[in-house]
Amino acid sequence: MQLLPAGVADAVERADEAVDALLESGRRPGDVLVLTVGEAHPWQQHELSFGEESYWAQLADGGDVFYADADVSRPLRRDIVVLVVNEGTAGRVEQAAKKALGHAGALLVVCGEQDLVAPLFA
Repeated sequence: MQLLPAGVADAVERADEAVDALLESGRRPGDVLVLTVGEAHPWQQHELSFGEESYWAQLADGGDVFYADADVSRPLRRDIVVLVVNEGTAGRVEQAAKKALGHAGALLVVCGEQDLVAPLFA
């Protein structure tokens, strides 16, 4: 697990930086899943504007970074999961962290407030 400290307001930006760094290091876009605890990532909102069917087809295709809500009920698994803690409710963050860990094959990157997130992985 890798923790990238970020406030609730900055968590999405920090996650975008993490995804860029992963891709620049040679990771394939299809290896990365970004999950948000609070409001949906802007890219998820954009993709959903084309409809649910198109949105979920993108997951099945596996060729690009996929963005979803941390509460997603569909089975998701990617080598790398970036969890965006853009909401500060401790119970929701704990639940999201556990689910995100289960979705990650090799690496979980958490972008959030250290005081809130670090105890979950101690």
